[in-house]
Amino acid sequence: MVDILHKVGIKSPASAVYTALTTPEGLAGWWTTDTKGDGAHIGGELQFRFAAGGFDMNVRDLDPGRHVLWEVVDGPEEWIGTHVDWTLTHSDDYTTVLFKHRDWKEPVEFMHHCSTKWATYLVSLKQLLETGTGAAHPDDVKIDSWD
Repeated sequence: MVDILHKVGIKSPASAVYTALTTPEGLAGWWTTDTKGDGAHIGGELQFRFAAGGFDMNVRDLDPGRHVLWEVVDGPEEWIGTHVDWTLTHSDDYTTVLFKHRDWKEPVEFMHHCSTKWATYLVSLKQLLETGTGAAHPDDVKIDSWD
């Protein structure tokens, strides 16, 4: 198994970062505007839609202000059964986000694309919380011709 790993510091309280990761409104502000579901309860399901397709995530763990864990239950074959893991720590005025997209079966070319896209979306999360405006799909940074 292989993982995508990223780290970003956000000048925002951990509670605000947590809200941006667990509410459809927060998620729609930085990842994709077409977000629906329940991200605030363990067992809840979130649906994310993009021009090229979508993902459904089951909420597996929540620790307010500290941790969010999703399991991918529908989407591209490479994503199904993987886990999207967010660990938050707060120090001074910053919340550090340790991001992991875990349990890929192998490092296929699509994983390279996803790693870069996750990085752009983490910057979008940072922008949303620090400036009030993120770059959610369809206004995200495009990195491929089909993106």
